Amino acid sequence: MKGFYILFAAIIFASCQNQSKEDINKAKQASIDSMKVEINKQRVIDSMKTEMAKMKEEQQVESQKEKVVVVHQQAANGNTATTTTKKKGWSATAKGAVIGAGVGAATGAIVSKRKGEGAVIGGLAGAALGTGTGAVIDSKKKKE
Repeated sequence: MKGFYILFAAIIFASCQNQSKEDINKAKQASIDSMKVEINKQRVIDSMKTEMAKMKEEQQVESQKEKVVVVHQQAANGNTATTTTKKKGWSATAKGAVIGAGVGAATGAIVSKRKGEGAVIGGLAGAALGTGTGAVIDSKKKKE
């Protein structure tokens, strides 16, 4: 009977060791998965920052091109009249929609188990929020 108890204790001890190794492996995998999600999120944020910098640079170049057009006319009485023409760029509403759609699609694809479906839903939601935010910015600019 003593041998049975020793065998039983050895089986329980061995199964507890296997259980803890499985738990450790599961915890390691969960940590790895979590880090992968964070890395992908950071990648999206970095790419959006790069795109925003490119857009600002393009806007500056466009605004410099627009402001160069100046016409001087000499009036009969000697006064000089100056007129400046300015070409309109994208509205804040349009920019917000495009940026929101991009960020929403990327986030939806990262977060969702179904990547394509998550990207579509995220893109639509992001575009809607971006459009709303851009419209608020446009209305504030008109008031100024």
